[in-house]
Amino acid sequence: MTLAPNAAFADASQGRMRKEPECPMRTCYVRDADRILHSKAFRRLKHKTQVFLAPEGDHYRTRMTHTLEVVSIAKTIARALRLNEDLTVAIAYGHDIGHTPFGHAGERALNTITGNFRHNEQSLRAADSLEKSGAGLNLTHEVRDGILNHTSSGKPATAEGKVVQISDRLAYVCHDTDDAIRAGVITAEALPRNVIYALGKGYSQRINALVSDVIENSIQTGIVGYSASMRPVAQEFYGFLYETVYVNPEVKSEERKVFGILERLYEYYLKAPIELPNDYIALISRYGTERIVADYIAGMTDRYATNLFVQLFVPRGSS
Repeated sequence: MTLAPNAAFADASQGRMRKEPECPMRTCYVRDADRILHSKAFRRLKHKTQVFLAPEGDHYRTRMTHTLEVVSIAKTIARALRLNEDLTVAIAYGHDIGHTPFGHAGERALNTITGNFRHNEQSLRAADSLEKSGAGLNLTHEVRDGILNHTSSGKPATAEGKVVQISDRLAYVCHDTDDAIRAGVITAEALPRNVIYALGKGYSQRINALVSDVIENSIQTGIVGYSASMRPVAQEFYGFLYETVYVNPEVKSEERKVFGILERLYEYYLKAPIELPNDYIALISRYGTERIVADYIAGMTDRYATNLFVQLFVPRGSS
């Protein structure tokens, strides 16, 4: 397939943080996707919450399944627009590798505890400074830019980064709605009438309608994004989900516990950094104790953080 003029060409990449020999078989963006896919940070996503904390049942999304859905959606859009699929996939694989345990509740907790924590910045930090015992993955400029700017406030430098940005929001709005319906938090009929009319009643219908609109509008206008008629529908959809799910008292009833777990762990390791894993201890002289403790906690899975809290703070019964 011939790439569109606004696509990112691998042979025109702005390069890596550190120069290294090129691979004779893979483009720089394919290599980046492989590096992220094989990283520890990526593997941990399978045990990190998306929205529902400790859900009952096996069919709720995790941060890993969310990432794979973003990859699929973004690749579909990139292919239709003749953009660089390899770059798109690499950005999508890496966009959430810095996410905390316990989903957005964990991110809010760490932001409050440390005074400055954003998962997109942490994703880039994980790739640049934490993976491979601090050596980092040495990703290309374009992938790093896409990871950093994938949130709604970001301004990606490439069309591929913009595709991942819109695919991320599109994916989580649709699949978080699906999980909320499965959990009984909302019903499909409770969605705003405009949303049902424009997108349909089913999960697949909603995904298809939004993806199709992005593709058709982007081809017509040359700018990646929703059409003028779909944009307010997508905004209303997100607004509904925010009010009924993300700040729903039933869904967020466990957030206080999340804050308590992460705060106690943070305070504990600030006082006893020698108990951190050796890989993290080695980085303290470079980044400082507070930063490394936050890095360690951000990298934890839900289960690891909970078990560690029990091990450190819950008394064991006498035998």
